[in-house]
Amino acid sequence: MKIITYNVNGIRSAMTKNLGGWINEEKPDIICLQETKADKIQIDPSEFDIMGYHQYWNSAQKRGYSGVGILSKLKPLHVEYGIGHEEFDKEGRAIRADFKDCSILNVYLPSGTTGDIRQSFKLTALEYFHNYVKDLLLQFPNLIIVGDYNIAHAEDDIHDPIRNRLSSGFTMEERSWMTNFLSSNQLIDSWRHHHPKKIKYSWWTFRAGARQNNKGWRIDYILVSNPLKNDIMDVDMLNSVKHSDHCPVMLEIEDRYFKP
Repeated sequence: MKIITYNVNGIRSAMTKNLGGWINEEKPDIICLQETKADKIQIDPSEFDIMGYHQYWNSAQKRGYSGVGILSKLKPLHVEYGIGHEEFDKEGRAIRADFKDCSILNVYLPSGTTGDIRQSFKLTALEYFHNYVKDLLLQFPNLIIVGDYNIAHAEDDIHDPIRNRLSSGFTMEERSWMTNFLSSNQLIDSWRHHHPKKIKYSWWTFRAGARQNNKGWRIDYILVSNPLKNDIMDVDMLNSVKHSDHCPVMLEIEDRYFKP
């Protein structure tokens, strides 16, 4: 199974940059999108229909904001919208697809870069999300959690850890949360597991030629629960793909958990 996570920073904009053509060439079995910034009725399903994808969208109540979606060649047994947190769910930040012996949770965790109010909301949402995943693992021991976490976990995950030590997304509080989230739930950061020392980024600000100079952050993750660890075949960050200020992250994993 080839699984891709991709913050497209506006699906309608990305489609004008040939997102559909790229998906058709890459042929992921499942692609999870974040920050779609569109209501379902604003997304033309026809191109994805032609490619054979079942489509599931969770949009924010606020138009043109947030939003996530899952495109899957294999029809899920069940799709869950949201995580049961009212404010989080109003922003269309999570969608889950359940398969034969595995579940995929696609999440777009909040950013706190706009000020103290959003940073406080982010920290509250992170705590709730941690407990949600803890309970979810009891139901789905084989769990894959993909998406934009808006957190660079370690110094190797950010181009300038010294000057960004107080920046939202790299504060010690957020990084400690990520460490605890991974360890207490026995989750594996598939990229770091597969590439212990390699430095690659998944997001670059649009300002000051950051992408051209590779001054980025690694904030997009594919986490797998511990039972899936030995079934990881490949993980990559597709840095050359440019429909967004993020790049896609790709996981290849044994298909026995998905297919009937």
